[in-house]
Amino acid sequence: MTTFPFTDAPSKRMPTEQDDDVRDLLALATDLADKELAPNADGFEDRAEFPREILRTLGRAGLLSLPHPAEYGGGGQRYEVHLTVLELLAKRWLAVAQSVNIHVLSCYPLAVHGTESQRERWLPAMLGGEQLGANCISEAEAGSDIAAISCTARQASEGGPYTVAGTKAWTSHAGQADHYNVFCRTGGAGIRGLSVLLADAGTPGLQVQRLERKMGVRSSPTAAVVWDRAQVPAERLIGRPGKGFLIATGLFDRGRLGIAACAVGLASAALDHAVSYTRTRRQFGRPVADFQGLAFMLADMSTQVAAARALVREAARVLDSGAGASAVTAAAARAKLFATDTAMRVTTDAVQALGAYGYVQDHPVERWMREAKLLQIIEGTNQIQRVVVARSL
Repeated sequence: MTTFPFTDAPSKRMPTEQDDDVRDLLALATDLADKELAPNADGFEDRAEFPREILRTLGRAGLLSLPHPAEYGGGGQRYEVHLTVLELLAKRWLAVAQSVNIHVLSCYPLAVHGTESQRERWLPAMLGGEQLGANCISEAEAGSDIAAISCTARQASEGGPYTVAGTKAWTSHAGQADHYNVFCRTGGAGIRGLSVLLADAGTPGLQVQRLERKMGVRSSPTAAVVWDRAQVPAERLIGRPGKGFLIATGLFDRGRLGIAACAVGLASAALDHAVSYTRTRRQFGRPVADFQGLAFMLADMSTQVAAARALVREAARVLDSGAGASAVTAAAARAKLFATDTAMRVTTDAVQALGAYGYVQDHPVERWMREAKLLQIIEGTNQIQRVVVARSL
C-alpha cells in the first residue's frame, strides 16, 4: 500500500480544507486506477492499442490538468500532488501515466509563457479533458542538445504565417494529439534562435510517420513527425521569438519529475507483486520469502523504492517553493536519475524473485522490466542527468 504525505497521521499542524481536497483527489485517482487502468493494461499493451477513451475518462475527472491554473480549467494543484497522482497511475499502467504526463507538459508552454490573450483563447480547451497534446522537440541529430535543432520556421513577411520545415523524432502521442508544440529555429544558430509554435493537429503539411516498434510501453504511440512546409499562423508563436530554450528548460525539469514519479509507481508495483508471490510460493515446506537470500533482496527493493519516492517528493517541493531555475534543474535531475535506476533494479529483481515464472507473460514483471528501461532513456538519458548534477556542484 502506497503511503502519501497527505495522509500521514499524526501531524503537528491542523488539517486544512486543502488537505481534505487532496485526500479526495487521491482517493478518486486510486479508484479510477483500480477500475479503469489495472484491468485493461495487459490487453492494450498486447495489442499496442492507444487507450484514448480511458484518457478521456481521466480528463473528465480533472487528472489531465492538475498543476495548471484553475481560472482556465486546470486543477490549480501543487506539482507534488500531480506527481503523487502520476505515481498512483503508473503503479497500475505506466503508459497511461506517461500520457497524462505528456499532456500536462504539452500545456506548459502556453500556460506559463503564453500571452494572456493566447491563454484565454486556447488553454481552456487544452485543459478541458477531451484533448491531448504533444511536444515536438527531439530530432535525429538533436536530442538533449537542443541547441542543435535544425527544424526551421520562416516568415515571408512580418505578421505572416510561419512556414515550418524539418523532421521531429520520437514524438509521443504522434497521430493522437490534438495540438503539437514544435520547437523550431526562427533565428540564427544557437539557443537564442529557438522559438515555440503551437500547431493544430490538422495543420496542412504536418505528417505523422510510421509508429516505432518499441520493446515496451507499446500502447503509447511514438513516431517521427515531418513538417513539410507547414503553415502555422504568427499568432501561434508562444511568447516572443527566441524564447524556445527558456521554455524547453522548464519543460525538461517538469518532464524529468514526471518520469521520476512514474518510475516510483512502476517499482512499487514490482515490489508488491514480488512480495505477494514469494509469500505464497512454497519450497522445502515453507514460503520462499522466508529464505534469507530472497528476504534480503525484497528488503533492498523496499528501501530503494522508499528512497526514490522521498527524493521525488523533495524535488517537487523545491519546484513548488519557487526556488531558482538552477536548484529546480539539479533536483529534478537527481530525482530522475535515482528513481529510474531504482525502477530498473527493482523490476529486474522482481523477475529474479519469481524465477522462471518471472520470465513468462503469465506475470506482469517481465513487462515492467521492459518498461523500466525506457524511463532511463527518455527526458534525457541518465548519463545526461549525471552531467547536469555534476555541473550543479
